[in-house]
Amino acid sequence: MRNKKEDGALCNCTIIHEDTLERVKSEMTQDDQLFQMAELFKVLNDPTRLKIVNALLLSEMCVCDITALLNMTQPAISHHLKVLRQTQLIKYRRDGKIAYYALDDSHIGLLFEQCLAHVMEK
Repeated sequence: MRNKKEDGALCNCTIIHEDTLERVKSEMTQDDQLFQMAELFKVLNDPTRLKIVNALLLSEMCVCDITALLNMTQPAISHHLKVLRQTQLIKYRRDGKIAYYALDDSHIGLLFEQCLAHVMEK
């Protein structure tokens, strides 16, 4: 049973606004791009991965540092790093035997910051 508040959100008209419909159809994002976006959000749908992104937003870090920061095992962190690398959210560089991880580009930080700002405004 719906409450009155929900009823106010329903449209009671049956008119199709053809001009709006056509304009929106022509400007909609391509399906393949939406699929890629959905995959990106799936990857970020994990608190550990968000913690890694948050840490890398603040500094480039090696696996050992991330392991210590999050108090997790190296294999667990490596798994999360691999998933983040596969979706091009992070990149790494080698310095001898050490691999340093960083965000792939500035868009990742903006995505994190926008999401955080949205959460914080409530």
